[in-house]
Amino acid sequence: MDWKKIGKALLFPHIAVMLILIPIATVFLVYAMVFLGTESAVAILSYVLAAYTLTVWCIKLPRLIRFFRSFKAENRFARRWLDDAQLRVNVSLYGTLIWNTAYALLQLGMGFWHKSFWFFSLSGYYISLAVMRFFLVRYTSHHKPGEKMRTELKKYRACGIAFLIMNLALSLMIFFMVYWNRTFIHHEITTIAMAAFTFTSLTLAIINTVKYRKYNSPVYSASKAISLASACVSMLTLESTMLTTFGADTMDLGSRKLMLGLSGGAISAFIIAMAVYMIRQANKKINIRKTMEQENGE
Repeated sequence: MDWKKIGKALLFPHIAVMLILIPIATVFLVYAMVFLGTESAVAILSYVLAAYTLTVWCIKLPRLIRFFRSFKAENRFARRWLDDAQLRVNVSLYGTLIWNTAYALLQLGMGFWHKSFWFFSLSGYYISLAVMRFFLVRYTSHHKPGEKMRTELKKYRACGIAFLIMNLALSLMIFFMVYWNRTFIHHEITTIAMAAFTFTSLTLAIINTVKYRKYNSPVYSASKAISLASACVSMLTLESTMLTTFGADTMDLGSRKLMLGLSGGAISAFIIAMAVYMIRQANKKINIRKTMEQENGE
């Protein structure tokens, strides 16, 4: 028996095996944590599998980094994707536009089916996001960043005004959550998956909001502000779901309503502050440009 070959196969498995291990180890670990005791044999096996999966990926990480650097340098499509901010923004806007529209129509249909203002308010919020993204993608599809700065500033300001109007739909959502205790109940594993997705979306939204400021394009900044607002509202829905799913037996109704009210108020205040900032910055820069054009005209 060639122990060296076996050890190499275990520590450096094929990339296909490593990719298969990720969902298997994740599902196995979540199932063990939710349904099994920490001392059961199956739970211990799931911990070992998760540790093994993490170990082989850490060992493979330096090689993967070198591969992606080489791929970026040699592949023209990869170079274009990484170097063309306009392409990335357009793909992101088109994708989120399709998702927002589909999700808004789903909530609208559920509103008519259940005759519930809760679903109508969700539909109104996501329809507003879809409309904002539609007007932005119409511009970014035909113009480069900073090409028509005054037009971009006006669109940036319009998005800020739209955020203020959208806050009405958000206020309705918070009202239904707090006053009528209108929440969702999901399975524990579904809730954990929602949490992972929501935290990932929020993290990427924050990173991109800061990252895209270097392009000095108000339209690009507006597109990332929309993603940030959407992620914040998703956090509120996730909090409501987690409190209902995991805190029903440990937290009374009054405490849950208080937490949701405080969180909802904070998110609403943040979106209002972001909207006011966008409007003020746009007005300030538009006025500066007008003054400069008048001086140059004289």
